[in-house]
Amino acid sequence: MKQMFIGGQWLSAQDGRTIAVINPADGQPFDEIPRGGAYEIDLAVRAARAALDASWGQTTATERGRMLLRLAQTIQDHHEELALLEARDTGKPMTAARNDITVMARYFEFYAGAADKLHGEVIPFVNGHHVCLLREPLGVTAHIIPWNYPAQMMGRTIAPALAAGNAVVLKPAEDTSLSALRLAELSVAVGFPNGAINIVTGLGEEAGAVLAAHPGIDFVSFTGSNEVGTLVQQAAAKNAVKCVLELGGKSPQIVFEDADLERAAPIIVRGIIQNAGQTCTAGSRLLVQASIYERFVAQVAQIFERVRVGSPEMDRDCGPLMNPTQLARVNRYIDSAKASGIPVMAQGQIDPEVPAGGYFVTPTFFGSVPRDSALALEEVFGPVLAAFPFTDESDAIALANGTPYGLLTAVWTENGGRQTRVAKAVRAGQVFINSYGAGGGVELPFGGTKRSGHGREKGFLALEEMTTTKTIIQFHG
Repeated sequence: MKQMFIGGQWLSAQDGRTIAVINPADGQPFDEIPRGGAYEIDLAVRAARAALDASWGQTTATERGRMLLRLAQTIQDHHEELALLEARDTGKPMTAARNDITVMARYFEFYAGAADKLHGEVIPFVNGHHVCLLREPLGVTAHIIPWNYPAQMMGRTIAPALAAGNAVVLKPAEDTSLSALRLAELSVAVGFPNGAINIVTGLGEEAGAVLAAHPGIDFVSFTGSNEVGTLVQQAAAKNAVKCVLELGGKSPQIVFEDADLERAAPIIVRGIIQNAGQTCTAGSRLLVQASIYERFVAQVAQIFERVRVGSPEMDRDCGPLMNPTQLARVNRYIDSAKASGIPVMAQGQIDPEVPAGGYFVTPTFFGSVPRDSALALEEVFGPVLAAFPFTDESDAIALANGTPYGLLTAVWTENGGRQTRVAKAVRAGQVFINSYGAGGGVELPFGGTKRSGHGREKGFLALEEMTTTKTIIQFHG
């Protein structure tokens, strides 16, 4: 059984409760994690505050960067071990799990280089005064991450926080906590002081809710559902604590008649099957100009039919979904769409050799989807693609913006003027032109508009989110 990591110590839950760790590929438990709650969260917050008041708070920016760089290298040194752990915990294909570990290491590497680049300013003012602007850490930062990309999300949220000099308390998803606990072990080996990094495992409604509402934290980063994001924001607001929220998406791929269709088609399919569609940036809506709609949908369908689903070691295009709740949810969307008469353009296939009891779903591509249907407006969070025809540029923009979400958009056209017009008109935190990426690279600021959340992660903007400024006005005569 695993233990939590608080203040440099490995601890079980005070009351001894545990949570079973389930392998999504076969539905079987293979480990246990502690079911932490209010006591453990309070202990972790206090440990983080103590670290700020002691060795971690006195660590220079240069040395913080060196620690992060050592951690990045240590992750790479344990790359295959971490990938195997991540694949078993999440059900991801091995290729995807290996990529996630590479990206996690890249986060620590990127922010290692940024740690001593957070500079202040000198502000011209009236004679006899010297004014400087300092950029300082917020203090104790809380990080509540989801189950779909545990390793990547951990690097994405705690690496900039640590680079900026904060002490962190991380609550990983109860479904996928193993990579976080292993990272804690590696952080000790590279010299992070006690309390700089704290990992509390437990249920969202028990540990996560208490963390968001704790009066001892100074910042909350949350990625997850709109419903829980609202609760997190309300809890933090009671303590006047700033939040960065990433709450999902219904991202459109807009294909105009002059697009390079041969290039676009396979990228569009990858954009929805990545991580079995369990990603906030999944390109779940395919918007195609009416003049090429039938031809291009058929082209995408041919590729979609070749999608294969299997267990991690099979290393297919998709793995299983995360848990039974997620499996039931995605199947409800598929069954409802079929029952309402929405045509199925193509389906992938589940490998017949997958283990019994795994949470596997058949990837499905629907065509001519009504604009007011659930498939058009709601986040399915599975390998389900919905196609829509549009008439012209203005219709495409209206359709793209016609959901409560605004996270990511792709624009496929060779017309430079149209590229710029559409990119400016769509409401999204990121816009790809003739390309598509799940949130883009480590260097690229990422976040949403509307119900996709607010604030920015990645790039240097993440460092700004996790710091504050202090203005010092000195009279010198």
